[in-house]
Amino acid sequence: MAVRLHMKLGVVAEHDRLPDSPDTVVVVEPSVGAVARSKGHLYLLVTAQVSSRHALEATRLTAETIRNEYYYDESAGIRVCLQKAIATANRRLVHQADRLGLKSHGGNGPIGVGVAVVRGNEMYVATVGPAEAYLIRQARLSTLPDPHRERGLPSGEIEPDVWRGEISVGDSLVLVSPNVVAKLGPEELKDAMLTLHPQSAMEHLHHRFVAADGTGSDGAIAFEATEVSATARQRTLVPVRPAEPLAGAPDRSPIPLADNVQAANNAVRAASANAKTAAGGALERVVIRAQDLLPRRRPAYRRVTPLASRRETQRRAAVALLAFLVVFAGLGLGVWAFAPGGTGTQAISSIDTGQHALELIRSNLDEVTGPGIDLIEAEPARAEELLTEAYEQLSVASRNGIRSATLEPLREQTIEGLDRLYGVVPVSSRTMYTFKPKEDKPPIDLKGVVRGPDGATFVLDASTKTVWRVDLKDKKATAAVKSGQKARGGTVATPRLIAVGLRDLLVLDSKNQLWRWRAANKSGKGTVTKIRVNGASSWGDDIMALGTFGRIPSEGLYNLYVVDPSEEQVLAYSPARDGSGFPGKPTMWLSTTRATNTMSALHIDGDLFTLENGAITRFVSGKNDGWEGTAPTDTLLRSAPSYTLLAGGGERRNGVVYGYDRRNSRLIAVDKADGHYVAQYRLAGGDDGWEDMRGFYVVPPGEDTEAPPAIVWISRNGVHQATLEEVSDEPGASPGPSGDPSAAPSAAP
Repeated sequence: MAVRLHMKLGVVAEHDRLPDSPDTVVVVEPSVGAVARSKGHLYLLVTAQVSSRHALEATRLTAETIRNEYYYDESAGIRVCLQKAIATANRRLVHQADRLGLKSHGGNGPIGVGVAVVRGNEMYVATVGPAEAYLIRQARLSTLPDPHRERGLPSGEIEPDVWRGEISVGDSLVLVSPNVVAKLGPEELKDAMLTLHPQSAMEHLHHRFVAADGTGSDGAIAFEATEVSATARQRTLVPVRPAEPLAGAPDRSPIPLADNVQAANNAVRAASANAKTAAGGALERVVIRAQDLLPRRRPAYRRVTPLASRRETQRRAAVALLAFLVVFAGLGLGVWAFAPGGTGTQAISSIDTGQHALELIRSNLDEVTGPGIDLIEAEPARAEELLTEAYEQLSVASRNGIRSATLEPLREQTIEGLDRLYGVVPVSSRTMYTFKPKEDKPPIDLKGVVRGPDGATFVLDASTKTVWRVDLKDKKATAAVKSGQKARGGTVATPRLIAVGLRDLLVLDSKNQLWRWRAANKSGKGTVTKIRVNGASSWGDDIMALGTFGRIPSEGLYNLYVVDPSEEQVLAYSPARDGSGFPGKPTMWLSTTRATNTMSALHIDGDLFTLENGAITRFVSGKNDGWEGTAPTDTLLRSAPSYTLLAGGGERRNGVVYGYDRRNSRLIAVDKADGHYVAQYRLAGGDDGWEDMRGFYVVPPGEDTEAPPAIVWISRNGVHQATLEEVSDEPGASPGPSGDPSAAPSAAP
């Protein structure tokens, strides 16, 4: 019977995928016969090198576009339709690159595509960018298609290579993210596919990837060709009997005398048969009698072969058979390995590619930082070119079978050189104070921090609805302003925002009442007074930020700035002469209205710096003067910065402003005057403490101008300090002992 192929499919269930995985998997097995015969079955994997919500949206957009365009296009064959579908997806990503945060670097974007189409016994495979395809045939692992070209989406122009071949019973194909292969290695992938069902193999590989602390891209899909016999149900044969209208009548011919003639004929035939049998029997007896009269030979003696001789004969036969099999296998292996276009050529090519990439990495690193050489200081442009090439070749070597244990030291050396080139400064942080709530209280949830007028640290705790004054020297926390507190002018509601104006700590509560805390002595006690602000009751609940700027510092008078999204303005209030509040109507400080719902922070030093859509913007006299903060050029290692926190140091047009990039857990310093990039800071030794940074302020260096700057920052339940001075990047690096984390506040929250 006819034989057809059936694909055993293996994918990781969506609920088992990692939460930060941006990959998308699509499998289309048409149920309509015409579509299956013309377009075949589609297996599609779209990966991303970065892990973000925009990356997930980009992979889903790419997968839907390729699937829809491929099955809609009937103008050409499978190869051309796949190329056109991938090109269409690339154009859509290019058009939406800014919105999705995708940028093409030298034609190599962060999105990868691995696609396979199976129609009958034909298979088409294409890979673009960070996506891998492996064919397992007769226990051999081969990369498909050509592994030398690295292209990613979005890209300016792209024409993917589509490999075409035949698929047979027992062949398997795996489309997998290079992130998974880099963690596990191609050999473990091959072993799983050879010993397990494709579904079990994918689940096993995913569990191994998670156990190896794998994060980010984890997409994988596999299928295996199996044989299915084509069967068709046949009708049961039913005997057809003619009608018998003369049933029961005597069997006689209607022709006269016909029955008598037929009976005579039958009698003659029976007599002839009997005569023939008798004659044959007589002849047979005559022949047998003649054979008995012939002379006969006596039976020969039986020969016995010794056991040793039989075993020697068997051994020689086994050796001859084994030699024949060895020669036959050697000839077959030679034909397989050296035949043009064979899979053996691809496997050998893959190994050669990995070795070439490894040699190129080592050569570039020796040229940059060899004995007595520091090309980063001498020729930064040439060093960047060599290190960039070495970093790209790390992926090539990993995909082509070079072990991670060999590549990891080279990867660390390459990243260290790039960090030096891009001005990355590893720093250390120490814990200055940790809040410990009571057992019957909810966990601490710090939301804001400022440097108070008395030099102490003030933090806003959303859990206890309290503003705490933390003395970092004495390791003591005291409640300064809290919800329900009786004060001059009324009762304080839930604190929302805090700011500092000269000698005052300002607290805005949930009823849009502004309170002033002013120190009463040097021990940390103070008085709380309500400040009148004209029109504060109409602000609503969407105030984004507060800021102040000294108007007459000698008299303690300062302007108040409020970011009000409902007015699409920054409201500027002038103080009363006696410092009692802000009785006058506010000034619309921005020269033109604009959407201010993304202004999440303010730094005012004469100019106004704010965050808008993750970027730092400067306003001068209410206008955006075109100042732009230059971002670091290390997009090869990290994604473009998106700032969520802002603080500054120094005077107007002098000093730097710092932005916190949560996506990459780093601080970036930008010059206030012209916006050029100064440096970036990250915690040394792989410390991930800054991932939970919720606010920070800059500590002025004091009279010692040579002292490095420092910041005080808060996590969920602690206050920390980091000196922005380079330290060793080894794990556990620290410039000094940490603060006592067990110190409890004097008034426990």
